[in-house]
Amino acid sequence: MTEKELRDYTAGKKGLCIANDTISDILFKEYGVNRGLRDEKGKGVLAGLTNISKIVSFKNIDGENRPCDGELWYRGYNVNTLIQSLREDEFGFEKTAYLLVFGQKPSAEEEAEFCRVLGECKKLPVNFTRNVIMEGPSKDIMNSMTKSILTLASYDDEVNSGTLESCIRQCMELIAVFPMLAVYGYHAYNHYENDESMYIHRPIPELSTAENILRMLRPDSSYTKLEAKVLDVVLMLHMEHGGGNNSTFTTRVVTSSGSDTYSSIAAAMSSLKGPKHGGANIKVMEMMEDIRAHVSDKTNRAEVQAYLSKILDGTAFDGKGLIYGMGHAVYSVSDPRERILKSYVEALASAKHEHENITLYNIIEEEAPKLIAEKRHIYKGVSPNVDFYSGFVYEMLGIPVELYTPLFAIARIVGWSAHRIEEMIGMNKIIRPAYMSVMEEIE
Repeated sequence: MTEKELRDYTAGKKGLCIANDTISDILFKEYGVNRGLRDEKGKGVLAGLTNISKIVSFKNIDGENRPCDGELWYRGYNVNTLIQSLREDEFGFEKTAYLLVFGQKPSAEEEAEFCRVLGECKKLPVNFTRNVIMEGPSKDIMNSMTKSILTLASYDDEVNSGTLESCIRQCMELIAVFPMLAVYGYHAYNHYENDESMYIHRPIPELSTAENILRMLRPDSSYTKLEAKVLDVVLMLHMEHGGGNNSTFTTRVVTSSGSDTYSSIAAAMSSLKGPKHGGANIKVMEMMEDIRAHVSDKTNRAEVQAYLSKILDGTAFDGKGLIYGMGHAVYSVSDPRERILKSYVEALASAKHEHENITLYNIIEEEAPKLIAEKRHIYKGVSPNVDFYSGFVYEMLGIPVELYTPLFAIARIVGWSAHRIEEMIGMNKIIRPAYMSVMEEIE
């Protein structure tokens, strides 16, 4: 069978699948089943307990749950407090990774030892970069990284040991090498597919994760302290976000089956790459590029507002009627990550002379929620989420769009690791939810 014949055959079966696999909304309501495990207000179905992080979007006031400014907590600490407690010249990714993985803040000695161990883990097996990453490069860096993760399993004699100590070691090694898998994967693609120069800079163990990302990515390995600081904050804000997000839940589901660390993290990667999850900031950047192309004066509030209205009406941009970067499945009044990130974005924009662009972002942040409230029947408030600004940060840092979602993964591997460890220790039962069959019996 030729490829065309196979394509023609499968295209002919499309209608059959649609006819037999579509389940009516009426049945979901009749049996009280929530699509996506979320009710109409976006609240998730309770699926487990965790001691790793907490998301606050409502507070009980006089016996009534009321929307509030969003809060994100890591192991009992407000993430805003964690970031604000850092010195101006201090990076927080490694310290926060220790907190999430081991459950408590490190002492100065513990932090130094943790950073030393991570630094020593920032290396790949001999010839791995050449034989695995550069072999079969892909524009989809998430796929490239997932291939590398699964291949690393073949270098680990304890891959299936199932012990907690092996799991902790494997998680630390993956946290350490994720930036290399991402950046080297991009350079391989950029060289072989785009005919650009190849740069393979080895990480410096003593540098922070944010610093190493920038020095490995850039041809001259140079970066400013502000650039590294802002990237460090972005990574801290993306490290963890509760057990209910799709990729973290995937980690726990695969872990609960008794599968190995590499398979669990590879599964989480496959979840995160989905455009409904980790790829949201890419849509924001595409939308912003479209707005800049169709608005003559990016500082004119009325003109920007008029074009946003067209986007909501489905007559501009991608025709889907969405202003990307607005709204969140959990937060309503505000996304704490966006509020924290905004001041760092403004500082970086000032240093990069992006005054016109930051003005445009501010106008959209203020006007979009008003327009959405006017044009949509919504159950909760709408505010900008962290993806609204994160893509702009990456753009100002000169990070290629192919690395946007991989950068999310570089941060979130920490949260995945913490949840894998918690699942191994505290649950000891395979996750097996129920699906109600609505199939008609024919015979």
